[in-house]
Amino acid sequence: MDFDLKKILEYKLFSVGKDSIELSSVLFLILFIVAISFTLRILRKIIYSTSKLDDSKKFTIFSLIKYVFYVVGFIMGMNMIGINVSVLLGASAALLVGVGLGLQNIFSDFVSGIVLLLDSSIKVGDIIETDKLVCQVKEINLRTTTVLTRDDKYIILPNTILTKNSVLNWTHTNPNSRFDIQVGVSYSADIHQVMKILIDTAKQNEKISLAPPAFVRLNDYADSSLIFNLYFWAEDVFRVENLKSDLRIKIFEEFKKNNIDIPFPQRVLHFNQE
Repeated sequence: MDFDLKKILEYKLFSVGKDSIELSSVLFLILFIVAISFTLRILRKIIYSTSKLDDSKKFTIFSLIKYVFYVVGFIMGMNMIGINVSVLLGASAALLVGVGLGLQNIFSDFVSGIVLLLDSSIKVGDIIETDKLVCQVKEINLRTTTVLTRDDKYIILPNTILTKNSVLNWTHTNPNSRFDIQVGVSYSADIHQVMKILIDTAKQNEKISLAPPAFVRLNDYADSSLIFNLYFWAEDVFRVENLKSDLRIKIFEEFKKNNIDIPFPQRVLHFNQE
């Protein structure tokens, strides 16, 4: 039996209405998918190898290119196997309207995902706060955004949460953000000595930025203590609570060395003795 390649390639696998799907069309489609995957890998290496862009912009550019390739590739792939996408969409218009009404929230998430990728108001690596949740953006997809919380838990947020709600972006333009810690001392303490200890403690910590410099305020006269706040700038926004803990420990030790009391509330109870 002679080997006839042409007949094999023209072999009809199945038919859809008047159209038939041949083996050659399926093989071309497979090669086309492989070519798209290979092209995307090359583009990813090129984009991520450049030093002119930061990681968040690289992720955004590659994600947009990837989704364009997927859409164009789907349309071309359907045409390769003989399926007219426009006719298919027209024939199922009524179904698509019904599906669209039922899945409008999901479509809204898709649109929000495109907005996030285009306007760069929130980027991969940013530290954001929404609904009292502080987290780091790990991945932005078309429908959802994956974030990592400070207690090392991954949360998948619908993109509409980030576009419709107010979001505090700690690292939008500058990762160097201001924080503060509060401490109360007794009224007998030397306030100038207290302020010097707080400033020196901040200067000795390598994780605190030198510019702008840290400063101290006497913020209140409380019932049993003078309330001071130490203000400082730091770039490690995501793990700043660890830095605050280190500062509190060091301040406590310095206060103890200099006999500065940190008072605690006291209550006097009077008993009627009959």
